[in-house]
This record gives sequence, structure tokens and C-alpha cells, in this order.
Amino acid sequence: MLNFLNNLATKRIAWLSLFLVATAFEITALIFQYGLGLEPCVMCIYQRTAILGIAIAGLIGAIAPSYAVSRWIGYLIWGYSAIKGLLIAIEHVEIQTNPSPFFTCDFAPDFPSWLKLDQLIPSFFQATGDCADISWMFAGYSMSQWMIVIFGAFTLALTIIALNRLRVSNRFLP
Repeated sequence: MLNFLNNLATKRIAWLSLFLVATAFEITALIFQYGLGLEPCVMCIYQRTAILGIAIAGLIGAIAPSYAVSRWIGYLIWGYSAIKGLLIAIEHVEIQTNPSPFFTCDFAPDFPSWLKLDQLIPSFFQATGDCADISWMFAGYSMSQWMIVIFGAFTLALTIIALNRLRVSNRFLP
């Protein structure tokens, strides 16, 4: 099993699978927004951006999966995006479950001045909803609670793969 994980991390199909899964989540977000009429809030947009980061990590890893540099850049972007998304999803659940006038989210995303995604691609990154609203539930859980599960799964998968690559018996593997 451990050898399978070692080999998997160096295969383009694994990195493209990561890209496809993240892209499927992005498409799902757009279906919820435009097909079902659910308005994304700022926290939703940040989580959408984190999923986009995971998709980008999949593409970077797929460029040259046999080279450690490409894999580790992919791992770093994947890890940052998954953990940041998880933290944002946890904060979003906190806003929804314990509403307070002192603990709210912004009206517009706060992207860096050199990359104003909400202005470049407003149909994808513009926030129009309220963070405290729970407008969709499945199996008794809100979308932000499901995002904790999703980001947790991305984080767990990365942890298993990266720790496996760091095993003593793998020290001399590329």
C-alpha cells in the first residue's frame, strides 16, 4: 500500500484527478449559484478561492510529477489552500451557528490590490449573500459544514501522501 502511494504521487493521472475533483467542486458551486439561485457570501467566495488553489496545485503537480520540485510546489499550494479553506469553513460555521452583531463577515472580498478577483471575474468571485444565512442543507448539515468535510478530506489526503513520501525508506527516492 505504501509503495502504491509512492508511485501514485509521481503519476500525472493522480495530479490530474486532484485537478478534476477540485474543478467539479467549482462547477458545483456555480450550479448552486446560477442554477439554484443561492447567493455566495464572502466566506463562500474565500472557500471557492481555496478550492481553486487546490485545482491549481493539481495542474502544477501534473506538469512534471516525476520531479520532486514540481510535486513539492503542488503539495505546498495544495496544503495551504486546503488548510486555509478548512479554517475559513470552520469560521463560517461559527458565524452561522452563533450569530452575533460583533462577529460578522465583510460585504465584499478582500483580495490583494494586485489581484482583485471580484473585479476581474465578478460572475465567479463577487459576494452577494449573507454569511449568517443557511440557505441549503443536506442530511442535516449546511453547506459550510459540508465544506469542513471536503477541506478535511483534501487535508487528510495530502497528509497521507506527503508523510508517506517522507518515510525513511523513501529518503533517496526522487
